[in-house]
Amino acid sequence: MADLDTMHSIIEKEKGRLDIVFANAGIGTFVPLDSITEKQFDELFNINVKGVLFTVQKVLPLISEGGSIILNGSVSSIKAYPTTSLLSASKAAVRSFARCWTVDLKERKIRVDILNPGAIPTTAWDKAGFSDEMKKTMNADFLSAIPMNRFGMSDEIAKVAVFLASSDITGIELFVDGGMAQI
Repeated sequence: MADLDTMHSIIEKEKGRLDIVFANAGIGTFVPLDSITEKQFDELFNINVKGVLFTVQKVLPLISEGGSIILNGSVSSIKAYPTTSLLSASKAAVRSFARCWTVDLKERKIRVDILNPGAIPTTAWDKAGFSDEMKKTMNADFLSAIPMNRFGMSDEIAKVAVFLASSDITGIELFVDGGMAQI
């Protein structure tokens, strides 16, 4: 929480306000149900759920009327994949935040949307601890579920985030997943 206090102080001092917040931090843990530990649960929910909640809460006083909050969700919030129950549950919570906060913040004219990426190659994926063979198998499984037959790219997610910050959009849940969520 000290980091959030520092962030708030810097933004307030240097900018005075925020127009757009993209709550993008998150981790994925891929563990079978019978192997999930309390430590894994706490770590994932602390970052993916608690982190989003308290980040937005901390900067809320700085968000100007007409500002935009964009939450980073996941296609796994509505789709089931093997070993993703922790990730899926945490992103379903973020999905609920988006819907509730859209209503909670309407009087302040603060817009809330959620961007749900599909499979995006990132350094976090590279550092997930999977063997090369496991990554190869998982990549093939993901690709077989993507109608566009390719992974999304980080810059594509960034472009969608900018779009969601547009002034006449709120309450949108947008899947940027090559069609994974739709089939």
